[in-house]
Amino acid sequence: MSASLLLDVQGVSKYFGGVRANEDVSFHVNRGEIVSIIGPNGAGKSTLFSCVTGFHRLDKGRFFFKGQDITNQKPHIIAKLGIVRTFQIVQVISDMTVLDNVMTGAFLRYTAVPDVRRKAEEVLSFTALIEKRNHNSLELSISDKKRLEVSMALAMEPELLMLDESMAGLTPVELREMIQLIRRMRANGLTVVVVEHVMEAVMELSDRVIVLNSGCKIFEGSPKEVVANPEVIRAYLGDGYNAVRQ
Repeated sequence: MSASLLLDVQGVSKYFGGVRANEDVSFHVNRGEIVSIIGPNGAGKSTLFSCVTGFHRLDKGRFFFKGQDITNQKPHIIAKLGIVRTFQIVQVISDMTVLDNVMTGAFLRYTAVPDVRRKAEEVLSFTALIEKRNHNSLELSISDKKRLEVSMALAMEPELLMLDESMAGLTPVELREMIQLIRRMRANGLTVVVVEHVMEAVMELSDRVIVLNSGCKIFEGSPKEVVANPEVIRAYLGDGYNAVRQ
């Protein structure tokens, strides 16, 4: 196994009854990379995230993390090993403060409350939410809720962070801030896999892009290679994408 290889996805398939969500999907993620997974709605992107992180059981294939087979392990075990995800629909605890939300994540690594609080405040400083630490999470804007969910994930001290549409619905200014946050995560040694529809972010952030359609991987390459690929254009981007960019 290469020392740089962090996640190895080998021929994974997932079905819901007779519906194919993922079919024979293979790819890898190296340490320190930002890898984006794109594709039309229903392509199987979030299902793949859920399978990697133990929320769905695979029907076929294997996942290896740092060389260890983690296939169909429970979510808390996978989180403890170092893979943490966010969700397409933001998951925060609505009757708790911002600080308490992040402390729930930090309890994965720490047991003493002072250590948990210290970690949570450290993360909130990093994600620029420290001034809102005593706000109830219901008071937050959608942008801040997304940032809070990322903060909860970071408090678990992952090696691999999987972000499911963390940039959807943001204003241009908020999008720039999230892009910068992801860059700072990588600069701090974190590996990131992103499911995203915001192509501006995908083009700017990604080392590699994986394209899914109808549950299958149809292409993998650099951002420039992906947006020039005829099959990707037909399945997802549309003929006008590159014309609009120009």
